[in-house]
Amino acid sequence: MEKSQFQMLFMEEARSFLKSVPDGARNKIYYNIRKVQGGVKDSELFKKLDSSDIWEFRTLYQGIAYRLFCFWDRDSNALVVATHGIIKKSQKTPGKEIARAEEIRRKYFMAKNV
Repeated sequence: MEKSQFQMLFMEEARSFLKSVPDGARNKIYYNIRKVQGGVKDSELFKKLDSSDIWEFRTLYQGIAYRLFCFWDRDSNALVVATHGIIKKSQKTPGKEIARAEEIRRKYFMAKNV
């Protein structure tokens, strides 16, 4: 098995989101994360959002778009921190969800530097 390109840390909101989605969707989200961890570079699966430090894992399952927001903590040996997730209902990623991820990121680094 290939060495993982990064480790994942799931914040509480991300874990709650994953528990709330159907098993098939959750399995596909984890499958896509493992693909990216294995080195697959595909913006349909993992994409940096414009003008922020937030990324999203993108999963389409049975016509429903699932998004898991995250950011990099490069000080911790290539760690990706998942903040929260949504079921996407429109073409554009809601700005409030990006702002929410950025706030979680800010709090994460503040707590880490205390």
